[in-house]
Amino acid sequence: MVNIKIDGKEYQVPRGTTILKACEAASIDIPTLCYLEGISEEGSCGVCVVEVKGARTLQRSCITKVREGMEIFTNTPAVREARKVNLELILAHHPLDCMTCDKDGDCSLQDLAYRFGIKKSIFLDEEEAFEEQKETSWDTNPFIQFDPQKCILCRRCVDACENQAIVEAIGIAHRGHKSEVSTPFNLPLEETDCQFCGECVQACPTGALIEKPRMGKGKHFQLESTDTVCAYCGVGCNIKLYKDKSNMLVMARGIENPLVNNGKTCVKGRFGYEYVNSEDRLTTPLIREEGKLREASWEEAVLYTAKRLKEIKEKYGSDAIGVLGSSRCTNEDNYVVQKFARAVLGTNNVDNCARLCHSSTVTGLGKALGAGAATNSLDDIKDADVMFVIGSNMTETHPVISQIVKKHQKYDGAKIIVCDPRRTDIAKSADLFLQHSPGTDVALLNGIMNVIIHKDLIDRKFIDEHTEGFEEFKKVVEKYDLDTVSRLTGVDKTLIERAAEIYGKAKNAMIFYTMGITQHTTGTDNVLSVANLALITGNLGREGTGINPLRGQANVQGACDLGALPNVFPGYQKVVDPDVRAKFEKAWGVNLPEKVGIPVSEFGEKALKNEIKAIYIMGENPLMTEPDLRRVREGFEKLEFLAVQDIFLSETAELADVVFPASAAYEKDGTFTNTERRVQLLRPARERPKNAKYDWKIVCEVSKAMGYQMHYRNSAEIMDEIAELTPSYAGIHHNRLEKQGLQWPCPADDHPGTKFLHKDGHFKRPSGRGLISPVEYKPAKELPDAEYPFFLTTGRILYHYHSGNESRRVKVLDEFVPKNYAEINPEDANELGIKDGDMVRVSTRRGSIEVKSRISERPKKGVIFISFHFKEAAVNILTNPVLDPIAKIPEYKVCACKIQKIKKEEKV
Repeated sequence: MVNIKIDGKEYQVPRGTTILKACEAASIDIPTLCYLEGISEEGSCGVCVVEVKGARTLQRSCITKVREGMEIFTNTPAVREARKVNLELILAHHPLDCMTCDKDGDCSLQDLAYRFGIKKSIFLDEEEAFEEQKETSWDTNPFIQFDPQKCILCRRCVDACENQAIVEAIGIAHRGHKSEVSTPFNLPLEETDCQFCGECVQACPTGALIEKPRMGKGKHFQLESTDTVCAYCGVGCNIKLYKDKSNMLVMARGIENPLVNNGKTCVKGRFGYEYVNSEDRLTTPLIREEGKLREASWEEAVLYTAKRLKEIKEKYGSDAIGVLGSSRCTNEDNYVVQKFARAVLGTNNVDNCARLCHSSTVTGLGKALGAGAATNSLDDIKDADVMFVIGSNMTETHPVISQIVKKHQKYDGAKIIVCDPRRTDIAKSADLFLQHSPGTDVALLNGIMNVIIHKDLIDRKFIDEHTEGFEEFKKVVEKYDLDTVSRLTGVDKTLIERAAEIYGKAKNAMIFYTMGITQHTTGTDNVLSVANLALITGNLGREGTGINPLRGQANVQGACDLGALPNVFPGYQKVVDPDVRAKFEKAWGVNLPEKVGIPVSEFGEKALKNEIKAIYIMGENPLMTEPDLRRVREGFEKLEFLAVQDIFLSETAELADVVFPASAAYEKDGTFTNTERRVQLLRPARERPKNAKYDWKIVCEVSKAMGYQMHYRNSAEIMDEIAELTPSYAGIHHNRLEKQGLQWPCPADDHPGTKFLHKDGHFKRPSGRGLISPVEYKPAKELPDAEYPFFLTTGRILYHYHSGNESRRVKVLDEFVPKNYAEINPEDANELGIKDGDMVRVSTRRGSIEVKSRISERPKKGVIFISFHFKEAAVNILTNPVLDPIAKIPEYKVCACKIQKIKKEEKV
């Protein structure tokens, strides 16, 4: 600590503190313009100057550190005059068009001009100030507008891009009075590495940078804001949404929550709110009559649905009905829908889309560690020495986590290892990149662990005290020498050895994975292998370590937590356990089914075999997301009854007998549970369409019509019931989430939540130890051959989401990437005579689609990548429906395909 004086008063502050922060701690206001804590600390504007006794000149408080005995004066005539003159200089070239500026009311420069009484700069050059706007290469994209005249060269946008987004798409070009913010070589922004996260816009203190979609939608002070949670991926970014007077959402901002996104957003978080405004929103119930959907009243639709479900239950039995919860709906919605399935319909045939993305996480981590969830927090990344990323294109699927990871590498020296069949953006940033063949993850991980064992990089103490199964595992891994693994994976053995050394020698190492690991017939094996790697090196049970499966949708974790699975009640309490069943029977007042239900990945096939006769779907679109879509559609067309509640008439809803109009996530209260087990509160940012209802409310009305009362006044009451029945959520209530989310397990009302699992090496397994499993490599079920010589792999792209229902109704996102495409390695394209942009036909044993080609260094030679967002070229027509025998997850990531250039005469 050092002793200082500020305006005559004595203070003690930590050594190394800037004058600005010292004054802030003393509740003394210092104006700033270019300063943005932790992001932009340039000291360029001179607005924050203070007087320091003994100093020859005024000091910039944002970059000057305190020292022992320093005397600081913040409000002398010299200080006030200097601040005003510096502002006058900044305003000398700034247009005075506040009356027509969209950022009116959200402009720091405007606020400071008002504060210092500046109506017009004394240095203003009239001719220069009002010359026509300069041309800029920034204006060719649909996302961001840059007005160079309003730019004050504070560098906040440049620093935000460099230090927050970790992209460096913009910088300062030229020198002196010719300096300007520009892209490299003045390229259009879309031709740089820009990901349109909008950090530059949020950082800009003037109207120089603004989101194009919000222009003309109202000045800032005319908009009403609401703090809520992003409805896209599972990061759970805290965002502030703004609506105009007509109830339209017009803008989004990241909120400075240091435990989650710390002000960051991605392109979908920043611009993707627009789908809720869409004219395509469902606003009235629909009933199929004579083959067509017609409008109906709520009463008619509810009574008809109840009648048909009762008839099918009585005729065929409860297990002839399937129910789908949703990872896009709240915890409260999912709790109610699984209760409806079990207590009203009498079946455990309830599932959610986690079956198609992370069911192997639940089975694999559940077996190895006793809990099928992320072990650690996002905040723990800062404590990791090594970040091991396998099967995760995190820059596109979880952009904010990617920013955190890359920032830790850039500024703290942490290392990144990436294993992926595609050279993704995070792979370009990696210290080590291993490009293995699709489906060879177990072989690669066994090879890495073989080296770790042979080089004695294991944590023997942790293994002996906190694990079981090591010796059996060691016998299997012995077979995976470097030569064998290199042959199986296509990865140079020196890279495998180097990866083992970097990970094995790390004091703290974190593993991240997504669907590149899970969506395989060996998905459970892949996850067990990941767990093995962490267990043998002791990288569990403390900060900066652990295994982090990154969840793809906003509430994948919560939908599973709350029992939208065929084998467990809320809190992963097993349906086959008589004591657990008795507890829920007492609470719900009915006898409950004891047989494990059918997963959604088998609904289509069971329908084809007449074993499922009806399906009730809340917020899911299986006719875009299931593999081998044509066969699944055949099954759904055989159903006697299909009910869907959604916000749009999705591909699945188009086939339904009854469609209910639901509320979107940005119109709800309730909770989401993010990828780090953090339960966070949603707040409605706009009013829902007049005739739409909350998802849980719709289910309750159908339940009541079927004779079972489910009455809740609000979602908070539902969460209270969840807390009563779910030990891991026992201390979670809405009133506790107002300021900050809580991470489960949270077993009591005074419990602070759990930052990381398995503390002190204790695992929630019968033995209390982590299980190290011997896992043999098994190839994918369908491999390339003479007829289908390429691997096909699928996934998400940055600008779209899931089945496209939301993101393709966001104008700027769909304009930017309007069509699907196939990524092809340049060598493969050259051999096939395919050029960039050519139309190609991609075929598998299940069907064909036609897409544009995109020649790219990203996929490994022999690998074709296609995204799953586009109904016009639905890649799931091609994918293989074969399942992991334990997790029942389809093998989306590997099948055999062929690719042919479409000749001009074929197009005609």
